[in-house]
Amino acid sequence: MGHTRVVTLTLNPALDMTVRADGWQQNTVNSGQDMHLNAGGKGVNVASFLADWGVNVTATGLLGRENASAFDTLFRAKHIEDAFIRVPGSTRVGVKIVDHARQQTTDINLPGLTATPELLQALEAKLAELSANHDVFVLAGSLPPGIESDYYAKLVAQLRQAGKFVALDTSGPALNAALAADTLPNLVKPNNHELSAALGKELNSETDLLDAAHNLLKRGVELVVISQGEEGALLVTPGDIVKARPPRVQVVSTVGAGDAMVAGLVAAHLDRLSLAAAARRATSFSVGNITRLGAHLPPRAELDDIAARVDVSAIRPADPLKV
Repeated sequence: MGHTRVVTLTLNPALDMTVRADGWQQNTVNSGQDMHLNAGGKGVNVASFLADWGVNVTATGLLGRENASAFDTLFRAKHIEDAFIRVPGSTRVGVKIVDHARQQTTDINLPGLTATPELLQALEAKLAELSANHDVFVLAGSLPPGIESDYYAKLVAQLRQAGKFVALDTSGPALNAALAADTLPNLVKPNNHELSAALGKELNSETDLLDAAHNLLKRGVELVVISQGEEGALLVTPGDIVKARPPRVQVVSTVGAGDAMVAGLVAAHLDRLSLAAAARRATSFSVGNITRLGAHLPPRAELDDIAARVDVSAIRPADPLKV
């Protein structure tokens, strides 16, 4: 088959400036220990992790011409096919202040370049072209100014109609619109808060979360993954529910942990893994990433070791859920 080809779409990429400043205080002068500038944005991160795992991946989206060199370097180094539309201006910078002493990360996200109707037309032509020889599409991250909140919902409908497997990882109005649409993605990965906001009700217990997940499954989603941070994740399909709890590790940076989980879920889909095995792989990607700076996976042997230490338990609901 050649390998199944994956496209990641990042409409709002960012240059991630990660500054390490242990014990920093607001409203005063602080000392920083070091700084890294990484090509980022959720879909770019997903592509980076998939490339580390050996998956053929193409990255597309909108990228500012003026500061694209970090992206060019990443794509070359990891053999990621670059299908980004270059746009005038600079890609936004996202500032992350990492405090190792407190194990905390503070994010400051700036708005992206405004997308014009012409750029969106060019992007849609590019997606149609990629659709000819790619089977899996990962739509990830926030929408930049100039794009309506239902844009992902429209793309999901087009791609699923074309028979593609679509994973969506976004939040806020873009997620709310996508989950309210008639055609839903195959895979969604909200956290508790995002799912509560999207469905417009507080989900306080595991039962509430599972009911919400089953509501999405009834409407056409194949896999709902509810990420719960260091508690792990719930993975729900029409026939199965598992909870994955990660092993404890020394956290270097949590930047990209959610994107690593999405990459692990896509890699599991490509290999047709069982739900429990998918939970192990996705968690191992996420845990492996937080032991590193930037969107990089450790070597396979280390990932296999982490996967073996993930605690995966099947959940049997008290009363069988009606799907």
